[in-house]
Amino acid sequence: MGQQFNALSDKHINFIAAQKVFFVGTATENSKVNISPKGMDSIRILGSNRAIWLNVTGSGNETAAHVQTCPRMTIMFMAFEGNPMILRLYGTARVIHQGDPEWPELYSLFKPLPGARQIFDLSIELVQTSCGMAVPFYDYVGDRELLSDWASKQGDEGIKNYWEKKNQVSLDGEATHILLKSSAPQ
Repeated sequence: MGQQFNALSDKHINFIAAQKVFFVGTATENSKVNISPKGMDSIRILGSNRAIWLNVTGSGNETAAHVQTCPRMTIMFMAFEGNPMILRLYGTARVIHQGDPEWPELYSLFKPLPGARQIFDLSIELVQTSCGMAVPFYDYVGDRELLSDWASKQGDEGIKNYWEKKNQVSLDGEATHILLKSSAPQ
């Protein structure tokens, strides 16, 4: 049932491109484990061992805090339609803030999203597939625009104020460094 690979194949890359949602898991040695759902066409595969995803402003900023302390990350995809499969990417990640030199080039690979705050760059060490036979079927109806609408209404200054109030530290008090390294939101 389960198989392991050293790199993504074309089949894996095509599977990822077809998914509308994925999940990101991170933790430090002593923190709570954070699992976060993602969507919004926010992932790009840059090679057989590299993926990036664009993170938008949310209620917390756990992933950024975790990765800067302990760079382990798992990204999981699962088929909600068609043949069953779960695909996990295991690796080490780094956070790229808007003030970092790589930001402009990597951000240009995405459709601009209101409230964009970081890009995570995952070096993939292991790809694992499993059956996914217990994952139910779900029909994709469309993307929710609520988060983008909220971020647009905040404007650049409002987003930066939100980061200052809500995105500075993780639940466990780990720093996210968002304001130290970020310029005005894109």
